[in-house]
Formats: sequence, C-alpha cells, structure tokens
Amino acid sequence: MIILYSFLAMFAALCGTFLVLKFSDWSRKNSILLIGFAAGVMLSIAFVHIIPEAVEQNPHSIIYTFVGFLFMFFLQYFVFFHPCHDEHCGVHLGTLSTFGLSLHSFFDGIIISIGFDANSYIGLMTTIAIMLHKLPDGITITGILMHSNKPVKKILAYSVAVAMFTPIGTVFGMIFSSQISHLISNFLALTAGTFIYLSAADLIPETHKSSNKKAGICLLAGVVIVALLGH
Repeated sequence: MIILYSFLAMFAALCGTFLVLKFSDWSRKNSILLIGFAAGVMLSIAFVHIIPEAVEQNPHSIIYTFVGFLFMFFLQYFVFFHPCHDEHCGVHLGTLSTFGLSLHSFFDGIIISIGFDANSYIGLMTTIAIMLHKLPDGITITGILMHSNKPVKKILAYSVAVAMFTPIGTVFGMIFSSQISHLISNFLALTAGTFIYLSAADLIPETHKSSNKKAGICLLAGVVIVALLGH
C-alpha cells in the first residue's frame, strides 16, 4: 500500500512534465522562463522546506548543506570537466539537474516510507505534502531539459527516470528504515546543498545570458508557489 502512495507522488511529477510537453511550442520558445521558474523552485525547496526540516531534526545537519554544495561543484569540475561559458551549452546543465532532482526524488521516497513507519496519518500527510511540490518538480526538470535542446523522447525518458526515484526511495526506506531513520536529516541537508548549487551556479547564470527580463519574475514565481504549497 505504501508503494501505491509513492507512485501517486511519481504521477504528480509526471503531470508537470506532460503539462510542459503539451504546450511544447511555447515551452521551447520561452524555455528561459522555465529555467527562471526552475531556479526559484529549487531555491525555495532548499531554503523554505528542506533546510528548516533538517535543522529541526538535527541542528548539526546544516553542515551537510555545505557538503552537498561542494559535492556538486567537484562533480561538475572533475566529471563534466568545466562549467559552460558558451551561450547555448546545455549538456552539463541537463545532466547535473537530472542528478540533483533524482537525488531529491529518492529522499522523498524514503521520507514517505518513514512517515508511514510512524503511523498512517503522518504517512498520508507526508505523501500529500510531497505530491504538492512534485508538480513544480516535473515542470522544473522538463523545462531544463527542453532548454538544453533535448529531443522529446529523451525529455520523457529523463523525466520518468527522475520521477521513478520516488518509489525506488520508498522501497529502499521500507527495507532499511531502522538503519537510516536517524540519518534522514543529513540526507535532506545534502539535497538542499545540491539544489542551491544548481540554482546559483547553473540556472540563474543561464537567465543572465538572456535579454528576457521576465525570467526574473518567473524565478520569483517559483519561490512563491513552492513556499505557498508548503503552507
């Protein structure tokens, strides 16, 4: 039954993907607006939701936000060799974002499992909260991949893969719940660090290359929407 709830969260993310693809002509033409929105969503999830939750559970977990930030920096620097400076370089942008959002989805799945471990009510409320921010997550990853000029088949494949990490995380949590429950705050803080890096180092600089000032408004919209969904 718990797996079913994690698949509902996965479906919510894919609704965001299909929403962007349904209006693909507009989305490709205005992909920089989706990049701005994605930056706002990631910053808001990190600062408004993940970090406060992690610190509430364990005040010392905040150091893992820094670890996550540095991890993404060195991953980009050594694995992807260099940050892009070209106007239309979207290779590492899409790959790193897919990695970061997959990690986030995986921990969302674990959180669903831990919620139901406590009791059914907490599990249900946790699932609803995760589903509410999964729609912006789906819009985020699809918008980034579209801006990276990925073909529709790859966008679908990557988006489904990212969403699938939620039920994968739930299964992992069900199997190893007793071993990992005390570490969840550290995992959350680590995820927040990856989001802050992706937004600050990749997505926001991408909007600076565009003359479309509406990207800043979309960033603010992403921040506000995710913040409101949390309440």
